[in-house]
Amino acid sequence: MRRADEIREAFLRYFEAQGHTRVPSASLVPAGDPTLLFTNAGMVQFKDVFLGLEQRSYRRAVTVQKCMRVSGKHNDLENVGPSPGHHTFFEMLGNFSFGDYFKRDAVRFAWELTTETLGIPPDRLVQTVLAGDDEAVAAWAAVGIPPDRIVRMREATNFWMMGDIGPCGPTSELHFDWGEAACTCGRPDCGEALDNGCARWLEIWNLVFMQFDQAADGTRTPLPRPGVDTGMGLERIVSVIQGVPSNYETDLFLPLLDHIQALLKHTPAQRAQHAVAYRVLADHGRAMTFLVADGVVPDNEGRGYVLRMIMRRAILFARRAGARAPVLASVADAVVSRMRGAYPDLASHQPFIREVVGAEEERFHQTLDAGLGRLDDLIAETRRRGEAVLPGADVFRLYDTYGFPRDLTRDVAREHGLEIDEAGFDSEKTRQQERSREAGAFQSDARHRGAYAALRGAGVSSEFVGYETFEASGRVVALLRAGEQVETAAAGDDVEVVCDQTPFYAEAGGQVGDTGEIRTPGGVVAVTDTQRPVPGLVVHRGRVTGKVRVGEPARLVVDASRRWDIMRNHTATHLLHRALREILGEHARQAGSRVAPDRLRFDFLHLRPVSPDERARLEARVNEQVLAVLPVRTEVMAYKDALASGAVALFDEKYGDSVRVVAIDGYSRELCGGTHVRSTAEIGLFMIVSESSVGSGIRRIEALTGRAAVGRAQAIDAALREAAGVLRVSAEEVPDRLRQLAGRTRALEAEVVSARVREAAPDLDAAVRAAPEVGGVRVVGIVTSGSDQAALRALGDRIKPRLGSGVIVAASSTNGRIEVVVMATAGAVARGAEAGKVVAALNRRLGTRGGGRPELAQAGGGDPALLDAVMADLPQLVREALGAP
Repeated sequence: MRRADEIREAFLRYFEAQGHTRVPSASLVPAGDPTLLFTNAGMVQFKDVFLGLEQRSYRRAVTVQKCMRVSGKHNDLENVGPSPGHHTFFEMLGNFSFGDYFKRDAVRFAWELTTETLGIPPDRLVQTVLAGDDEAVAAWAAVGIPPDRIVRMREATNFWMMGDIGPCGPTSELHFDWGEAACTCGRPDCGEALDNGCARWLEIWNLVFMQFDQAADGTRTPLPRPGVDTGMGLERIVSVIQGVPSNYETDLFLPLLDHIQALLKHTPAQRAQHAVAYRVLADHGRAMTFLVADGVVPDNEGRGYVLRMIMRRAILFARRAGARAPVLASVADAVVSRMRGAYPDLASHQPFIREVVGAEEERFHQTLDAGLGRLDDLIAETRRRGEAVLPGADVFRLYDTYGFPRDLTRDVAREHGLEIDEAGFDSEKTRQQERSREAGAFQSDARHRGAYAALRGAGVSSEFVGYETFEASGRVVALLRAGEQVETAAAGDDVEVVCDQTPFYAEAGGQVGDTGEIRTPGGVVAVTDTQRPVPGLVVHRGRVTGKVRVGEPARLVVDASRRWDIMRNHTATHLLHRALREILGEHARQAGSRVAPDRLRFDFLHLRPVSPDERARLEARVNEQVLAVLPVRTEVMAYKDALASGAVALFDEKYGDSVRVVAIDGYSRELCGGTHVRSTAEIGLFMIVSESSVGSGIRRIEALTGRAAVGRAQAIDAALREAAGVLRVSAEEVPDRLRQLAGRTRALEAEVVSARVREAAPDLDAAVRAAPEVGGVRVVGIVTSGSDQAALRALGDRIKPRLGSGVIVAASSTNGRIEVVVMATAGAVARGAEAGKVVAALNRRLGTRGGGRPELAQAGGGDPALLDAVMADLPQLVREALGAP
């Protein structure tokens, strides 16, 4: 059997032999492209090339691209598992032509590779073209396909567009025929209606011919340099070559399925019984492993939210298949073992992947019982209403809040003789997708950059000369006002100025753009920002004094003092990045940065807060390098050579064939196009001012250097001396004196709380004696007025020793909201009356929000008008927690 790794490599080598450059896979996180949630096709990294905004050193490329698709008609999460061919993560094989070859060669390459290199019998392949595309028909005829065997299709299936406007063109598809026995449509024209979803036909390769440029009014004009963009799913072609109808039966997945079986200790019969769960675990295991390796961590929005939903779905299916212990970290290990040959970086990220996955699985298990409890309540409520269908909105809430897949909720409902409102669920899901739609089209981006693309198309470009100088002479080659090209700009106009060369650094890589002045014979432009909207074009934004004309000579002067502050901060981020990886671990990779003149901001991957000791060590380590007077050198080299030299590349940055390496002598080496000091000594001083969380698994450090750091140190020293004066101690004695005062304050606060407790419930013994008993558990409920959570906890602490086995619910109405504290003794917890369960029941009745542990839980908010009635029904709530009728 030909292995998937061999097929992947055969594809790459075939196209290399045809003059294509092998280009590494881009990250799953699109670099510099806010229009995409994930990289979802091989052409994503070449988008600017197809748009004419970027040029590469090659005109033919071949890639195997990591892809993620989690939405759309054929990529809904619910299809993954039940379907033998749907995936979230997959590999896309692709060959590309940027104004080089076109249809005839693209077709020839596809035919040779499939029938000769891969050995697929020609009579098992069917070709489709867009109806009327005679050029594509002729291309297939040239390789021996009779025109009457080529299936003509509509634009709905065989025309591709990058967006509502921009490059587009007809497509030609290759379909594999599994044979008449695989037919599921039963139609006599099955062989001619390849878009009817019949299982007999498997689309294996899509050839896109970028031929036209579509305008906003729908008109299409031929592109001056048409291109080719093809895509073939590795998982599909492997299933064909290995002769299995399901992707999960290929050697890409079988090792994962075998590992899952060993993990669950299943027999072959049990494995077959839980086939859907196995597929979900294998597919989602691949997705989560690659996403975390590319710097995505679970979160409540964006990419992190998708990762969290994928992981929670996998956890739930693992639980249905019998897993009672965490499994995802082990599945991730199996993915790394299977895929590390093609993606070696997986192995280096494996410890962090395990940590992220393990922490998320543990977190979800803590909320899983609450979700299952909510589902039980939903079933009970539906039955009480005498209905047989769970409302779609509630089913979607289970999906969105707790990560419960619809099919899981459906199965549980059917076990109780109920169905779910499928249409209502779909409606709620559609509404959510409209609120946070994955912008898969490039139309807004293309429109926004249309004026700049026109300039580049006319040969206008800018050369950056600002690495060594803050001033340069140039010529004004373009002016834009309100997005339109103009020849002259007058006083007061807000303009964008393009010069043939410039010392102004355009915002990139986290470093802000330069400011300064552009002086011409007739006027001055006060530059407030510098941007590079498309590759090769630097745009200076500012306001005109006097008059500025296209063609005039110009003197461009950067605000040197501001640039020096920026350079200090930028070099400091490199030192900080290296120090983070030294002290916290190699997983602490950069996840974002902002290098401004007043401060630097550095985001990095780490699951826990940085401790005070770690923070001090980081600051000290950076300042060690500052005092070491290390030279900072730059070098331009090939991307592959830079990586081989040990330079660090950032996962969310886009790199060309040649890259600039910034090396801080013997300490740090990174790919970077930004501006830097010549020696670490020029940083002066490095000071961390804050460390915080900006999302699950992502921490942020803000720091100062140079003048800002010195100013901060002086301000802190002045504040310390002022505090010492107020406290009448020396500066060195201030911390001890503050600790003494804080201790006395806490003691006074405790006395106040005790007094409030005594006032709220003077006779606790009487309350305990009057407490009803439910299933061997005594239930004490006390309502006070104006008590906060601290006072309610103190009240519970005084009652708890008086109970043998009991539950205490202390509640208060204050400031228009409810405060609730629930405590359960060890005896009550042993009988099933857990504080968390009781507070969950209270939340449903009162509208409060909160939770906690089996022994202690608390909640707040809700409607105070409901409090007395609910507290009167406490015995029933505890009875429900015990599972008693």
